[in-house]
Amino acid sequence: MPGENLSREEARERGQLLAVDGYDVALDVRSAVARGADATTFGSRTTIRFRCAEPGAASFADLLAPSVTSVTLNGRELDPAEVFDGTRIALTDLAAENTLVVDAQCAYSRTGEGLHRFVDPEDGEVYLYTQYEPADARRVFATFEQPDLKAPFTFEVTAPEGWLVLSNGAQEGPAEAGRHRFATTKPISTYITAVIAGPYHYVTDTYRRTFDGGTSRSSAAENGGGTELTVPLGALCRKGLARHFDADDVFTVTKQGLDFFHDHFDFPYPFGKYDQAFVPEYNLGAMENPGCVTFREEFIFRGKVTEASYERRANVILHEMAHMWFGDLVTMHWWDDLWLKESYADFMGSFAQVGATRFTDGWITFANRRKSWAYRADQLPSTHPITADIRDLEDAKLNFDGITYAKGASVLKQLVAYVGQDAFLEGARRYFKRHAYGNTRLADLLTVLEETSGRDLAAWSRAWLETAGVNSLTPQVTYDAQDRITELSILQEAAPSHPELRPHRVAVGLYRRLDADSALVRYARAEVDVAGPRTAVPELAGVERPELILVNDEDLTYCKTRFDEGSLATLRARLGDLTDPMARALCWAAVWGLTRDGLMPARDFLDLVRRFAGAESVIGVLQSVLGQAEAALEHYVAPEYRERTTRELSEGALRELRLAEPGSGHQLSWARHFAAVATTAADLQLLRGLLDGTAKIDGLAVDQELRWAFLLPLAAHGVADEAAIDAELARDDTASGKRHQVRCLAARPSADVKAAAWADVVDSDALSNALVEATLSGFAQPAQRELLVPYAPRYFAVIERIWRERSIEIGMSVVRGLFPSWQVDRATLEAADAWLAERPEAAPALRRLVREERDDLARALRAQACDEAAGPRP
Repeated sequence: MPGENLSREEARERGQLLAVDGYDVALDVRSAVARGADATTFGSRTTIRFRCAEPGAASFADLLAPSVTSVTLNGRELDPAEVFDGTRIALTDLAAENTLVVDAQCAYSRTGEGLHRFVDPEDGEVYLYTQYEPADARRVFATFEQPDLKAPFTFEVTAPEGWLVLSNGAQEGPAEAGRHRFATTKPISTYITAVIAGPYHYVTDTYRRTFDGGTSRSSAAENGGGTELTVPLGALCRKGLARHFDADDVFTVTKQGLDFFHDHFDFPYPFGKYDQAFVPEYNLGAMENPGCVTFREEFIFRGKVTEASYERRANVILHEMAHMWFGDLVTMHWWDDLWLKESYADFMGSFAQVGATRFTDGWITFANRRKSWAYRADQLPSTHPITADIRDLEDAKLNFDGITYAKGASVLKQLVAYVGQDAFLEGARRYFKRHAYGNTRLADLLTVLEETSGRDLAAWSRAWLETAGVNSLTPQVTYDAQDRITELSILQEAAPSHPELRPHRVAVGLYRRLDADSALVRYARAEVDVAGPRTAVPELAGVERPELILVNDEDLTYCKTRFDEGSLATLRARLGDLTDPMARALCWAAVWGLTRDGLMPARDFLDLVRRFAGAESVIGVLQSVLGQAEAALEHYVAPEYRERTTRELSEGALRELRLAEPGSGHQLSWARHFAAVATTAADLQLLRGLLDGTAKIDGLAVDQELRWAFLLPLAAHGVADEAAIDAELARDDTASGKRHQVRCLAARPSADVKAAAWADVVDSDALSNALVEATLSGFAQPAQRELLVPYAPRYFAVIERIWRERSIEIGMSVVRGLFPSWQVDRATLEAADAWLAERPEAAPALRRLVREERDDLARALRAQACDEAAGPRP
């Protein structure tokens, strides 16, 4: 990736020098339907009109392209060989007003970056879509690739006749000879422009909203006149997925979200139409291109899924919709303030989900799943403040992480509690109107929130936005002779590397059984502002002894929750007896945190899963807990206890599978978990029977997606061979089936198989991003540690080359996916340390990835030591 980076300093200098008045981009993608080498490039012609604050100065435009045919600056023909170096176009002797025209041959992508070209193996149809964040628009047209140089865009796309073609603006008139022209956009950043082209299945609907006098009439008028807003809606996917596409549900959530944001933002949807494209081989969950949002097509469900999957899809739809205001209408100046869009969208996704849709448990899922992601990221050596120090584009790419998203959203959730919901939303409304179609920094947001709340937010910002790390809150309690609380305090701790003790507004809940056979219920509660290392909670003095003290009841703050000894003993005995689903979710998250931190033996956590997960009513929490159980088994159980623990976990999974309500989401979750932990001959025989129809479990429909889930462990344990895997592909000869087949083939327990899989991703770049991902996930199977031993030294020998030669997306996938995490031992840790010590000049982003994987390995060693110290169980 040499020469592709852009530093913050370069962007700042260019942003001060240039202002962009508009882009005209003409793409010719008729070559997409050609075969072989003829389908590798497409025509791109860009006209950029821009001003220069210092006439006579020099600057550059960005372009990643195999070749440039011509470059014209202010009517002056420039020699492409002299001004284009493969990544940048040098611009000298700029005038006050300039016109740059660039004709290039740009490359179709197979990595999901730029203009991705996908050939559907089911019917041979070709599908195109773009994905740019943070800086891949330059793979498609010449740009000034930084978020603060916003401009209106006019796109024209020439495509094969009969194709559906979409962009950010609405199409102007019918296509002529395959040429589609789109309405000029409002000023937007380069990274959120978009083009979709192909024989997509397209469904339409319309959103209408009449505004009263309390909503900005001028904004509404821009979108249709008067106080009536009409937004054309579209939803699309590949033709091969059309039979599975539940567009009505997508439109329902979309309309609910638009209503919710209109109710709260006082700024009508600003980008005209609203298309949502579900596209193949997508690297992300989704992308907020205004008027043309893209999603990974896995959100179209080919088989039965749990309600948690629909909840997740709704959350992503609303997250991307929130970006229409937070990120698209108002955009950060540079990636330092990425949180100004991602943290807000993550918060607003759950806020709108709970407030507007059927998924009213959204905050419970957020507390258990999203925050677990944040806690992990915040304990890595690469942790950073929410307002990060982003030196360049490689830094930016890696900062789409649990801190920027989930920690930021958690902090915003408590900011709402701190300033009040009304003041928070009024601040958002002023922010949109004050900075519409512009760029902002942290200070701009704090200014409006201080205006609406009357609070000085400088100290809050320093503590929560400008420092890294997560605090731990632990209750400390004493009792009198009558078993009443004499003193209850909250102890706050921070890691030595990030010693900031923050202010927390928390609810402390006391739980107990009303009688010997009843459930655990809350009988006392107090809210308190935690500050410093110790904070008393005098409101609870004199209250009868609880069985459980929950110091972050209702999930008001962002912290690691700890327990006193009595509370932890209660959870070990009665976690499933907590009736409140939020309290239960928080306790599950807390005991998982204890396990990851090496403070609870992994087998203790798995014992809780075996005994209490079957009673978990919130399906999203259940799926999270089962995933954590699989991770604990693979990484945190001491090796000498792994075989027995695996057997016990699979026995428990099979028991719950048979007990679950037939046809329910819980039954499906237990079926997938059973397949993930199945190892014994009896387990594998049952999976084979479920596949061939000789075994049945009442209510369990083994559809195609579940068949692949059952086939993977059979392949990994050598029970299903290549012929069986190919036969399954014949049943499901689709793009999804191909990914599953590649994963299963790479999972087989053979040295030759592992060598071939390694060569496919390390020695070749022929695989698409989706097939690289499938190969990586099949390569490293938990039961195949001995087979994988030779690959640890090979990994450290090749990753610099991989980083240098591959795109950043593929580089990240390979560096993370092939790290020898299967080999949890001191030698692997020392090899990682040696690589880091010997290569101080390696790319900072690459070093960050290795440091993160190294930290997870060290954490696994500590957790295994904790589990080993607990000794054998009866």
